[in-house]
Amino acid sequence: MPVIEKKRTRDLPQINERIRFPKIRVIDTDGSQLGILTPQEALQLAEEKDLDLVLLSDKADPPVCRIMDYGKYKFEQEKKAREARKKQHTADVKEVKMRYKIEEHDYNVRVKQAERFLKDGDKVKATVMFRGREIQHSDLAEHLLKRMATDLEPFGEVQQAPKKEGRNMMMLISPKK
Repeated sequence: MPVIEKKRTRDLPQINERIRFPKIRVIDTDGSQLGILTPQEALQLAEEKDLDLVLLSDKADPPVCRIMDYGKYKFEQEKKAREARKKQHTADVKEVKMRYKIEEHDYNVRVKQAERFLKDGDKVKATVMFRGREIQHSDLAEHLLKRMATDLEPFGEVQQAPKKEGRNMMMLISPKK
């Protein structure tokens, strides 16, 4: 049972009485330094202002603490994390399918689609499908995929070279950074 108790205190934030260092550098609410104090003295100053003593950096020598409203600080951190998650874009894999006997206009449409996907920051999986005996012409399909790679050169680079997978030949293109 005592092992669980020890683990619980590890997860809790280093504030007020939980700060266990002989000397700490204290920063006031307005950002001015109060100097190096003992945790008891710093805690007393924080309690006079009805605020908390929060450990910011335990790596520094001596460790740095700040007098602030911990609830408000925690809320601000969560708010920043939410905003960061909202702004991040996950790169999806969009697929462009065709046959090796594709006509010129249809090919251009597929290239435009792939270009749009790459500009949006998504990866493109270009697939050439084979039916029946068409599988014998895998060299033509490979030529077509390489042509597509050169046409999409300004927008993305080939992440995975053309390779056969069953009755398909596929290639992966990722957007340029």
